[in-house]
Amino acid sequence: MKIGAHVSTSGGIDKAIDRAQAIGANCIQIFSSAPQTWRRRIFADEQVLAFRSKSLDADVTPTFIHGVYLVNLATANPDNLTKSEDALASDMNTTSQIGATGVIFHLGSHKGAGYESVLPQIIESITKILTNSPDDACLILENSAGMGDGIGSKFIQLGTIIKEIGDKRLCVCVDTQHSYAAGYNIATADGLEEALEEFNRDVGLDRLVAIHANDSKIPLGGGVDRHENIGDGYIGREGFELILGHRALRDVPFLLEVPGFNKEGPDKENINILRELAGLDPVSFEAEPSI
Repeated sequence: MKIGAHVSTSGGIDKAIDRAQAIGANCIQIFSSAPQTWRRRIFADEQVLAFRSKSLDADVTPTFIHGVYLVNLATANPDNLTKSEDALASDMNTTSQIGATGVIFHLGSHKGAGYESVLPQIIESITKILTNSPDDACLILENSAGMGDGIGSKFIQLGTIIKEIGDKRLCVCVDTQHSYAAGYNIATADGLEEALEEFNRDVGLDRLVAIHANDSKIPLGGGVDRHENIGDGYIGREGFELILGHRALRDVPFLLEVPGFNKEGPDKENINILRELAGLDPVSFEAEPSI
């Protein structure tokens, strides 16, 4: 089973693999550039080779890129829309370059215009991005918590986009905290089953390529994006035991985006909690790896 985390590429993209090993992650998510800016980073060939080699040697796969936070395919601002499309297309090319699976991103907010109103623009933009992207890179829609008129809090919104476009490279990442905040009670056996049945009906489980494993600081249906360490939130250890043990999710990579017990991001403690709840042996560390 793949249990990993979002890790930093500071100091070089290959350092992400070192950081993954330091916390016991066997799959990763990274930013290819600073997430608060439109500026894109270009990786030199030697950096890419180092990353690919380390990833293979350490068996840290798959890798996912997370799109920048500024992306909004529902924006009414033409300049921002073009920048959003260009940023995602750039990340798709980087995905292919480094051998990653795809780019996970938030669709954005309709700012009160309504989902149906912005749907044609979103479909046109995603089609354009896929047309200008390599065939071996997936574009991955992430569900939202529903805050600020965010798109994708209900699975049917994601499914409608996917069915309208019909490209096999268009996939989905489900965030556990966003799902819970959006009203899917995945912390109970019945609620999890209902959520997955709805997802399979409206999207298709074959489109699910990643899970963001985050506990929730927000109660069920709270509609706010606030992550918590595993077991310290409203989903809780019992909820994650159900999620990790569900037959439909055993082969899907789990990626932590939690604050960390030392407030420094995903850590080996959160990794080992997930491993324990999944019935896996903990990752042991005889000495702290150097990065």
